[in-house]
Amino acid sequence: MSVFDLLASSPFFFVGTCLLLGLIVGSFLNVVIYRLPVMLERQWREQCSELAAPGSTSDSGGKASAAAPPAPPERFNLVVPRSACPSCKAPITALQNIPVISYLFLKGRCAKCGAGISIRYPIVEALTGVLSAAVAWKYGFGWPTAAAIVLTWFLVALTFIDVDHQLLPDSLTLPLLWIGLLLSLWGPQAGGPPIPVDMRSSIIGAIAGYLSLWSVYHLFRLLTGKEGMGYGDFKLFAALGAWLGWKMLLPIILFAAGVGAVVGIAMLSFRGQARSTPIAFGPFLAAAGWLVLMFGPEIVTAYLGMFVARP
Repeated sequence: MSVFDLLASSPFFFVGTCLLLGLIVGSFLNVVIYRLPVMLERQWREQCSELAAPGSTSDSGGKASAAAPPAPPERFNLVVPRSACPSCKAPITALQNIPVISYLFLKGRCAKCGAGISIRYPIVEALTGVLSAAVAWKYGFGWPTAAAIVLTWFLVALTFIDVDHQLLPDSLTLPLLWIGLLLSLWGPQAGGPPIPVDMRSSIIGAIAGYLSLWSVYHLFRLLTGKEGMGYGDFKLFAALGAWLGWKMLLPIILFAAGVGAVVGIAMLSFRGQARSTPIAFGPFLAAAGWLVLMFGPEIVTAYLGMFVARP
């Protein structure tokens, strides 16, 4: 029996495999969440330096001389340099990088200097693993389930990046959008997840998702002179529309806006923050998108059932 046959025939083995895979990917997502914004900031600074740098400088004799080229920056991407302790810079070994287990074994501290390690790392790993297993448990073996798990990974990374930096990078939202549109070529699969949707629903969902929030943004700015959200929110909503179809946009935005309003009021009331304090909207969109991925048809059926007259 091949591995694929075992995954298809044993739901327990399939869910366990997705849990383990999710934990491993969660460890990588921690790298993405931390490094991608730094990479983008460095890229923006380099671009600004190129635009601001003068073409030449003058020496003591008044003669023009070419500006000395800046030293090449140290390589920094999702692979290089190797992960290390933020405090003592000691490299993290493979045994110290086992998802969740290493954190518990080390009691949340660096093995060399004893500095505390953020609880964020095992949280992201555990959350990614549990959400991946939940998708596998609900929908079973099949490539649409694999696609749904990939969507889950994107949403986890986007959520924590937006929480930290109020940024939804194009390098994540745009690939997510195009993957959703591409999957629609294969159409809906009977008995599987609500993805992929048909091409018409996907294209309309992407267009409607982007234009709806784009319109709200510009209307809000016209009325108040302020920016209520960022363009990354438009792209994430468009991506969710491409994956889940235009019919699911309303449940997503209602849930995201409702929870966002509650959280915003709570922050104003209990944390004493000013009304002008910006709150990232991406995490609410991502959470609502995942819930609709898991329970979208049930939510729509229950919602419509409230307005159907009973005999």
